[in-house]
Amino acid sequence: MRQKVAAMEGGFARPVFDAQSVFRALMEAMARPGSVQAILALAWPPAPLTPEAGAIALTLCDHDTPVWLDAALACEEVVRAWLAFQTGAPSTDVQAEAQFAFAADPAILPALDNFAQGTQTYPDRSTTLVLQVETLDRGTPLTLKGPGIETQACLAPEPLPRHFVEQWAENNARFPRGVDLVLVAREAIAALPRTTRIAATGG
Repeated sequence: MRQKVAAMEGGFARPVFDAQSVFRALMEAMARPGSVQAILALAWPPAPLTPEAGAIALTLCDHDTPVWLDAALACEEVVRAWLAFQTGAPSTDVQAEAQFAFAADPAILPALDNFAQGTQTYPDRSTTLVLQVETLDRGTPLTLKGPGIETQACLAPEPLPRHFVEQWAENNARFPRGVDLVLVAREAIAALPRTTRIAATGG
């Protein structure tokens, strides 16, 4: 009973306005890769799903978008119940079937090529990964180039998936196929669309 009540709580207080606010931040992050966009804690999902990641789920997910959760999230049945009740999105344990994937522990995320890559004809049939990170500016710096970036941008998220720079280069090579990333920290998000290149890394 307690779990059922928890699943019913913590959604947007003003669903239309809150979803619009989050969507605007997401679109700005996608249009300007590497830029950090403010996002308020407008949702209060069960831990370890963060308020910011929960707000993104409420904004993007619905009954037509299968959702995959990493082990840290999937082992909490109340998280599954909250997402199902609040968004109607079906869950899947098959990474390649997910339209959205949420990870609370990006350091042990499965390889990016395990997720849906889209097709040459329908590149949008790919997975958008939402990774909960501890910071966007105190990790190993990534120098970013590509569409939406005037010269270059710098982002320093942590933690990231293993061998991330190499994996991202392979993701770039699959264009127009490939996955997109949304990096979620405390009241902030950044995005790495598949068109963004990592030009160099720093120490």
